[in-house]
Amino acid sequence: MDAEIARWRLHSQGLSGPRADSAAQAVGRLLCVQAENPSQSAWAVASRTAVPDADDLATLLTSGAVVRTHVLRPTWHYVLREDADWLLALTGPRVRGLVERQLVSDVGLRTGELEALGGAVLEALAATPDLTRPEVAEAVRERLPALGSRLTGQVLMLLMAYLELDRLVCSGRPVDGEHTYATWADRVVDRTELADGDREEHLGRLALRYLTGHGPATVKDLAYWATLTLGDARLGVEAARHRLESFEHDGRLYWHAAGTPRPVGTVDPAGHLLQVLDEIYRGYQDSRWMIDAEGIVPRTREAAIGMALVDGQLVAGMRRTLHRTRVQLDIRPYRRLTSGERAAIDAAAERYGHYLGLEPDVVVPPSP
Repeated sequence: MDAEIARWRLHSQGLSGPRADSAAQAVGRLLCVQAENPSQSAWAVASRTAVPDADDLATLLTSGAVVRTHVLRPTWHYVLREDADWLLALTGPRVRGLVERQLVSDVGLRTGELEALGGAVLEALAATPDLTRPEVAEAVRERLPALGSRLTGQVLMLLMAYLELDRLVCSGRPVDGEHTYATWADRVVDRTELADGDREEHLGRLALRYLTGHGPATVKDLAYWATLTLGDARLGVEAARHRLESFEHDGRLYWHAAGTPRPVGTVDPAGHLLQVLDEIYRGYQDSRWMIDAEGIVPRTREAAIGMALVDGQLVAGMRRTLHRTRVQLDIRPYRRLTSGERAAIDAAAERYGHYLGLEPDVVVPPSP
């Protein structure tokens, strides 16, 4: 049953079965896509489209139709502009509190200093949008020389996340592929507050979108993914219950969108080469290991930054190295690969290489 759930999730996420027509559709299907590593996360989006095209997502980020900002957890995600406002209004305050405690308790900023630094950032971006992080730091130091020594790399990173979670700042237009910042008012515009009566409705909206794009999943998975309390996660599932179905497996209750057919047989394509931050792995915590039905993967901190999946199962770690004309994909199997699994990985490497415009070079150590 674990393997069946893993295959089902591949379909829900658009990694198998009908793929999205565009990067915008792929992002919207998942609601948010973790985007800490821009290069790898761009492939996470493209691999869920029928015709992977690097320019697709890049165009959306330039236009602002997709923004890369801190949302759900204290890390970057891609999110459609039309979803960014309500989603951050709902989930932002709790995550922002976590970041604020780091700035005040760990870093030692006083409230007045935090407000002054935030104001200087907004002033700088209003005057000159699309600034890189070093450019933001330079502009703030010019405006607040007395606080310049406090603006270390760590402080600036936390400060920008704090402002993003408060819907004051978000991603700007990329410059030479580099992430930039702009004001929320410039890129997203809307900044609405949820009325007391709206909260339950939006929790239901969030639960439905997550369980449609990631299901089957548990309430604990939802709570982790969206940094909700378990109570709020349960409230969201209950609010969307009329559009959901559930089943029990191994002591857990799994939810998914109503009417979703269970996939039958193997998946197509069978192989996937992805980062460990991909939603198929990082989109769950309570039931993450459906992708390891055999129990062959060590339950330790991730040693590899990538993974090779075949038929929805994690069979190897993967490391990507870009060269001038080729992409080297070092595969580290957790057990001996079958010929079919190796063929699926080679086919996945061909798709990845084609997307990057590089010749794939798959390196697998000899079997013992």
